[in-house]
Amino acid sequence: MTTMTIAKAITAGLRRVLEENPKSLLIGEDIGKLGGVYRVTEGLQADFGEDRVVDSPLAESGIIGTCIGMAIRGYSPIAEIQFDGFVFPGFNQITTQLAKMRARSEGRFGAPVVIRIPYGGGIGSIEHHSESPEALFAHTAGLRIMAPSNAHDAYWMIQEAAASQDPVIFFEPKRRYWLKGEVDTENPAAPAASAQVVRPGSDATIVTYGPLVPVALAAAEAAQEDGRSIEVVDLRSVSPIDFDAIVESVEKTGRLVVTHEAPTFGGIGGEIAARVSERAFLSMEAPAIRVGGFHMPYPVSKVEDQYLPDIDKLLDALDRSFAY
Repeated sequence: MTTMTIAKAITAGLRRVLEENPKSLLIGEDIGKLGGVYRVTEGLQADFGEDRVVDSPLAESGIIGTCIGMAIRGYSPIAEIQFDGFVFPGFNQITTQLAKMRARSEGRFGAPVVIRIPYGGGIGSIEHHSESPEALFAHTAGLRIMAPSNAHDAYWMIQEAAASQDPVIFFEPKRRYWLKGEVDTENPAAPAASAQVVRPGSDATIVTYGPLVPVALAAAEAAQEDGRSIEVVDLRSVSPIDFDAIVESVEKTGRLVVTHEAPTFGGIGGEIAARVSERAFLSMEAPAIRVGGFHMPYPVSKVEDQYLPDIDKLLDALDRSFAY
């Protein structure tokens, strides 16, 4: 066991990938000498060389296209996109090429590309630097989407992503990069597609992932003071989603709140609410309630606290659920 921040856990995971797979390499803007905007790749170019940790031009479409070509030729590239909102120049390459490569070639070509994207708000920045575009990628078949919330998962899930023969979008909660946690470097985390109950409870279920897991845990702790036992489920994977784990929890508690930083409209929460309503309707004591961002461009930093889901918004959602 060792204590790491989420950022350094990803660094350690990437280091292990580079050590164990000579066909793996990292590519992205300023990831070499600078070590990335958040220093997640710090020191890796010095240790593995400029051929394995490649500083790219400022051209996201070129980064993704290069990775696709390398993957077809037998390499395992891991790309970094500096900020969530910068991924869109490469969106066409991801959704029309990368995601469809295996199906288009009838399985002859895999596309083992990992695309690391720091995402979410809470850092005092603006649009293009604080967005949560995971639903746009989840709608595209052929992509796996991982979203760790703690250091242990981050360390192991980046390695799982690198070992995947299918493309992986790896969303990293940037405002939690400095959150410390215990990392067991000997015993792997559960597979990313397996949701985990991070706080057991009996009265209601909160389902979330990535940066809002600490918020959900804090809300559950606050609700405990009112005598309510809240279960918190960390999805860990946005595509595929472990619906069995969610349904099992809701069948026990009878109530569901789903929360994410992305806008509620068209978000992952809507899919989860619909699926749970289909599969666990007779067990539910109240409708599923979604808590997310507003359907608007990400606001200026002075008012982002009003945009982001927080403890009060989750407690309000729980109150509304218990009012039924």
